[in-house]
Amino acid sequence: MSDGTMSDERKLPAPSPARPARSLTRKIVPVLWSLASLAIFVGLWEFAWWRGWANPLLLPPPHIFLANLPDQFRFFDPNGQRAGALSSGGSIWSVLGVIGWTSLRVTAGLAVGFALSLAVGLAIRYFRIFGNLMLPMITMLAPISPVAWIPVAVFVFGIGNPPAVFLVFIAIFFVMTLATLSLIDSVPKNYIQLAKIMGCSKRQIYRHVILPAILPDLFVTLRMNLFGAWMVVLIAEAVGVGSGLGQVTMMARNTFNASLVFFTMTLIGITGFAFDQALRYVQRKVLWWVGPSPVGGV
Repeated sequence: MSDGTMSDERKLPAPSPARPARSLTRKIVPVLWSLASLAIFVGLWEFAWWRGWANPLLLPPPHIFLANLPDQFRFFDPNGQRAGALSSGGSIWSVLGVIGWTSLRVTAGLAVGFALSLAVGLAIRYFRIFGNLMLPMITMLAPISPVAWIPVAVFVFGIGNPPAVFLVFIAIFFVMTLATLSLIDSVPKNYIQLAKIMGCSKRQIYRHVILPAILPDLFVTLRMNLFGAWMVVLIAEAVGVGSGLGQVTMMARNTFNASLVFFTMTLIGITGFAFDQALRYVQRKVLWWVGPSPVGGV
């Protein structure tokens, strides 16, 4: 018995010391590729400035608009609400406050839009009468651009956060609802037939078969509409809300401050990238039974 145990122990493979290194490499390599991609973009921009092809007053390269950050910070209100030049230099907290307000509007609009579109999409297929009444209305409203809803949002909600959240909601609701319907219709029929054979009710089929089948692709659709939601909230802030990153960009354009325009664009790009990464993390945690998303990224 003792000899057999020792023999089995000898057969066990020893833990490979290279495994943690390979895991670390898999995490670092995508980051390095992203940095290389960003470096190419910045390098081309700086090269164009060095060669005199890009006017530094209209297209200031990164080393110019990032050279004096306190001067850029003073255009961000310390409370993170109203845009305007301060008499003294601002701080990084002012910038984070403005980013936080814009991020809050995007997050609220996405959450409400995703939840309601999923609920309405399921209800349209679950309740036939509800579907007959709602589907023509949604199909008719879907082609209307979110920008066209800006006057309606201001008329109904006034100035502040509600119109921006409403516009983000509008930007994704109709698309996500139609995507939900398409995904429900694409669920393999043999899944539903097998559930019926096993005695599942209609409610159980929707809860345990259809919903788990459509959620992975629906989450991918949400990620693809995330960037559209960011565009809409920036437009809303610029023309109707009066605060946030969109308002700072509009103020910079009106004062011909190109450095502030590109500094704010940099903040928008970094924040949007962080949003996408956060959504991918949530996707991996919530949809643990599926593999990596087909939408690429770091």
